Amino acid sequence: MIYRLWTTMNNNTGYKSTQWTMIWQVLCFILLFINHVSSQLQYSIPEEMKLGSVVGNVAKDIGLNVKDLSFRKFQIISQVKKQYFNINLENGDLYVSDRIDREILCDAKQSCFIHLEAVIENPLNLYTVTIEIQDVNDNSPTFSKKYFDVDINELTLPGARFTLSNAKDPDLGSNSIQSYTLSGDDCFSLGEKITRNGIKYPEIILDKPLDRERKSFYDLTLTATDGGKPPKSGTAFIKVIVQDFNDNFPLFSQDTYHIKLYENAPVGFLVIQLNATDEDEGSNALIAYSFSHIPENAKQIFKIDSSNGDIKVIGNLDYEASDTYEMTVEANDGGSHVAVCKISIQVIDVNDNAPEITITSLSATIPENSPPGTLIALINIRDLDSGMNGEVICQISDTLDFQLMPSSSSYYKLLTATNMDREKKYMYNITIESIDKGSPSLSSNKTIQLIIIDVNDNSPVFEKMNYIVYIVENNQPGNSMHNFHASDLDSNENGKITYSILNSNIENIPVSSYISINSITGVLYAQRSFDYEQLREFQFQVMAKDSGSPPLNSNVTVKICIIDKNDNAPKILYPSPDNEGSALFEFIPHSAEKGYLVTKVIAVDADSGHNAWLSYHLLQATDASLFNIDQGTGEIRIGRDLQDMDSLRHKVVILVKDNGHPSFSSTVSLTLVVAENFQQVFPEIIYKPTDSKISSNVTFYLVVSIALISLLFIVTVMVTVIYKCRKSDTQTSFRNISRDVYPQFTLGCSSEISDGSLPFPFSYDVCVTLDSKQNEVAYLKPVQNVPTDNLIDTGDSAAVNGSSSNDLPNNNAAFCLL
Repeated sequence: MIYRLWTTMNNNTGYKSTQWTMIWQVLCFILLFINHVSSQLQYSIPEEMKLGSVVGNVAKDIGLNVKDLSFRKFQIISQVKKQYFNINLENGDLYVSDRIDREILCDAKQSCFIHLEAVIENPLNLYTVTIEIQDVNDNSPTFSKKYFDVDINELTLPGARFTLSNAKDPDLGSNSIQSYTLSGDDCFSLGEKITRNGIKYPEIILDKPLDRERKSFYDLTLTATDGGKPPKSGTAFIKVIVQDFNDNFPLFSQDTYHIKLYENAPVGFLVIQLNATDEDEGSNALIAYSFSHIPENAKQIFKIDSSNGDIKVIGNLDYEASDTYEMTVEANDGGSHVAVCKISIQVIDVNDNAPEITITSLSATIPENSPPGTLIALINIRDLDSGMNGEVICQISDTLDFQLMPSSSSYYKLLTATNMDREKKYMYNITIESIDKGSPSLSSNKTIQLIIIDVNDNSPVFEKMNYIVYIVENNQPGNSMHNFHASDLDSNENGKITYSILNSNIENIPVSSYISINSITGVLYAQRSFDYEQLREFQFQVMAKDSGSPPLNSNVTVKICIIDKNDNAPKILYPSPDNEGSALFEFIPHSAEKGYLVTKVIAVDADSGHNAWLSYHLLQATDASLFNIDQGTGEIRIGRDLQDMDSLRHKVVILVKDNGHPSFSSTVSLTLVVAENFQQVFPEIIYKPTDSKISSNVTFYLVVSIALISLLFIVTVMVTVIYKCRKSDTQTSFRNISRDVYPQFTLGCSSEISDGSLPFPFSYDVCVTLDSKQNEVAYLKPVQNVPTDNLIDTGDSAAVNGSSSNDLPNNNAAFCLL
């Protein structure tokens, strides 16, 4: 049918393909739903069917081929303990395989079902089979006792009712008890009492007055009949005893008293006050109460007052021991009349038990290198209460370093959550808290103390990454220079530190010959007196090692900077002080004007920084107004224009001093001659006119002229020879001075010296020529590996680099600074 519908819709061009697809999906869903519904089978059978009785043909009902049942392994699975049904694989019949008693299966339930599952393989399909068990009348009514004794006072008036015990029939509906009949005597008839619970009790109704003197007892038969087909019945025999006088029975207000009692009810608490009434008077109305039936465990907890019917608590209630108590109370009026009621006490749980914490396994100490997840303790949590009162939440105080992991319903594992570090925290007080969900909630705590054992996992650490130690030169050997301190976070032997200097050499000399260190205190001592001019700085490494196993160590680089002291006087390179005793001249041409550069004094200081800053001063001069000197550069210039009356020969003394404290100085003398060349110097040297008056004696002048001409010739020859020899000696002398006398300086720790001193960073090779006709270019050669970024410009760069060639006369000496 679906296929025809599908074909018809496809032939209809009015539908789009997407619409056909949607309609087909809806049809498939309907088919699947119908198939699912058909997979649920339901049968209805009466109980107590004979074994082998057929319930239904399952194969036919679910549309299976009988021949495929065995091949596809068709089987029936019951959801109850007994296998009440089975399948016949030959014909597909479902038949009864065991006795079915509805009263055993379902007790008093109105509906009774047995659920089965039918499974077939290749392909696998599952079918649900529900079998309804219908009740049959297979049980007869029964009374609780076979014989009943009923006492009736002879004064009882007709119409009095006496309630009897009812009969029980496990069957339901019409198969249960439908009616009671009473036989035996026409003085009594049968009545019925229906309680508030809907329970029917038979009653004996007195129809006629009784007379004990005529008849003291009556035998009656009570028959209970059900509505089955055929009906079944049960009987009980009643013996009515006629008593005299006390003709009223005690009467309770209820047949059953339901009481809810909290388990924390104190001793003496009134549970209920029973009050049975009796219309009799006098002794016949005095009612005594007693327990006719009470469990043994309730005797120690409850007590009834026989006179007033008060039931009180005499013991401790414990919900965990028993949650319900049922007992029967009799009310006796002193005669044979007894009224009975049932007391049902339900104990309500009170949250009166705090959770119990038990440490079943504990590790009080762990090493600090324990990995995360290390087990510390196994904890058991138990709460005796029930319901919400017994549900426990367990937690710990430190959730960062530890975690509580459930192991089972009542066990927890206390584990480490992170790596332990004793140096951060060496002891933990872990509080385990368990709280139940009662109202109000109860809790309990237990604290575990955990000690972290130290492991040598920390190397010694110096206060700085590297050290720079300053010491002034010319120190005393054995003086302390610095106190090193390294810290180790470990404890005991793991934190005990010793200091040592790693072996190294300073210019092929062991560092131990310069310094030493106290291995315990870390104090650094100088082994010798240091000279800044010989050693500016050196460095080495200090090692701090702990006493752990294995030991850990760390090194730090130490740089020793020698601070300069002003212990060297300035050294004058030009003019050389060694030549002061011989004739040393500087020539000044007659045409020289004011500002003319006569010469330049060159001096150096072996010290550095401020101690090597030199200043030049004109200490002595024959004519102080004629010459001046630049204090910074040492250049001697003419202070005014030359005059004819000025002396042709001048002697000046130059003072060179440094900037140290105290200051050191040196002096040098220099002879300045106004002349064009060396030939003009000779007359000035041997003769200096002291009187300007001219003698009129011609003879005297002639004699002097002849003598001078002769002497001049001789001196010219001698001076020429001496000059040539002296030139060679002077060049050799200056080279030796520059290379052998004058030390080389190297800048060290310049930025770290407190007074800001800067050393003079050049070594000099000085070349001086006395030939006024020779001009040589002066240049500087810095010492190798000497930093030049801290040099101070002294303002004489023009003189150094030879750019002032216009200011230097031809008769002045030129200098080569190498």
